[in-house]
Amino acid sequence: MTHSPSLPRRSSDEQLRLEAMLRDLFEHRIRFNEYLGLKMLSFDPERPCIGFAMRNDLVGNYIQGRLHGGMISATLDTVGGLAVVVAVAEKYHHETADQIAHRFGRVGTIDLRVDYLRPGMGERFVAAGWVTRLGGRIASVQMSLENEAGVPIATGAAAYVIS
Repeated sequence: MTHSPSLPRRSSDEQLRLEAMLRDLFEHRIRFNEYLGLKMLSFDPERPCIGFAMRNDLVGNYIQGRLHGGMISATLDTVGGLAVVVAVAEKYHHETADQIAHRFGRVGTIDLRVDYLRPGMGERFVAAGWVTRLGGRIASVQMSLENEAGVPIATGAAAYVIS
């Protein structure tokens, strides 16, 4: 992503404030994410990540103890939304955390595709998202979910409205 050279970047203190705000938003204020146990692992603008630990209440196949497909889908959608918000924060790198938070209120999923590659087996899972196109109104994102051994569980593609 390119940055406008004429506008200064937000200060490192303001960047830390933004990350703390996003962590609170994604981990606690979005109560569904809190219920699922999703944790922000990285705010890397190129590939932000979230993770969660396997729990009995996340099992979809009780005989084999596999992760529920809805948990996989929800996680991919969440990391896709995080990737969009982080990309928007980078695009508007001169804005304050509060200004970026206001922009977040306009982000919403408009299309989501999930490809389930393997059974969701593992103790811990990590999802990553990367923006492939950040337009004026729509963002396109690719996502992946792996277990702690790096085994790909699912991939996803999504479109988000951003204005």
